[in-house]
Amino acid sequence: MLCGGLFCTSALALTLEQAKQQGRVGETLNGYLAPVKQDAETLALIKRINQAREQQYQDVAKNNQVSTADVAKLAGQKLVSRAAQGEYVRGINGQWLQK
Repeated sequence: MLCGGLFCTSALALTLEQAKQQGRVGETLNGYLAPVKQDAETLALIKRINQAREQQYQDVAKNNQVSTADVAKLAGQKLVSRAAQGEYVRGINGQWLQK
């Protein structure tokens, strides 16, 4: 299948929701995504999402005069607890669990 232009590329790009539903990524208690499956598309998505999260965590930390690590940890706890049924989360023991 041949595609031209940006529209086709973005239409084929993996979304975070799709990656979670497919069991390719999971939430961690440190506030960042981690790969459940190690393929190039998944790793690229994780890199992009985690960079955006890092920026958001830094902004919140600066505005609230707390550390970025503290903001990330709090966000991680919320993201893990809010994960939908069937999605993967990494427990405190470092093992993947499917909710």
